[in-house]
Amino acid sequence: MTVDQLLFGVFPYVCIMVAIVATTWRYLTDKFSYSSLSSQFLENRQLFWGSTAWHFGILGVLTAHLVGFLIPQSILWWNMEPVRLYILETTGFVLGLLALGGLLVLIYRRFTSSRIKVVTSFMDKVLFAALLLQVITGVGTAMTYRWGSSWFSSFAVPYLWSIIEFRPDVTLVNNLPLMVKIHILNAFFLVFLFPFTRLVHMLSIPIKYIWRPHQVVRWNQRKPIIGP
Repeated sequence: MTVDQLLFGVFPYVCIMVAIVATTWRYLTDKFSYSSLSSQFLENRQLFWGSTAWHFGILGVLTAHLVGFLIPQSILWWNMEPVRLYILETTGFVLGLLALGGLLVLIYRRFTSSRIKVVTSFMDKVLFAALLLQVITGVGTAMTYRWGSSWFSSFAVPYLWSIIEFRPDVTLVNNLPLMVKIHILNAFFLVFLFPFTRLVHMLSIPIKYIWRPHQVVRWNQRKPIIGP
């Protein structure tokens, strides 16, 4: 077994299996720990700017990856027109920079505030390091190698589908740049970290609020009591 077969053919399954088993076990044994352990009451301003930029940026990037994963042929068709290609690449790059900026603010906030450092665990540090590596390699790939959306659809997507179909084809990633390989491997490492970190708060998003009937809130102000 070659190194590439071990890293891209075996490692992904180890990460996925650990994530499934550990996430299920954590939910069954300690479901109340599905929280990001908010530190907003400790410091609010930097949290707002960092969290807003981070969430908008990373959700946009993840959405773009998901669309490319589900309809790669449509992405390739879209990129046939240079103007559309430039729009897609520029949008993805801006979203990546937004996520990077927000993440740097959050990291700075967490490791410079004495009150927040107290509630920062070892796994928090590992998670921030992995997230930073993922965003840097993503932005670095966009800056260094052109038309990432096209070769993502042509090489990375077929490789990911081969993992899902239990027939990993490592030849699809053998010739990819080192930075891209690190980006792929670190993505699976983040899957591995999922049940052991604050990332599990993603599962506690109140999705039911999307279809819940709207509520009417009325404010009743009590009239001041005037003494005799």
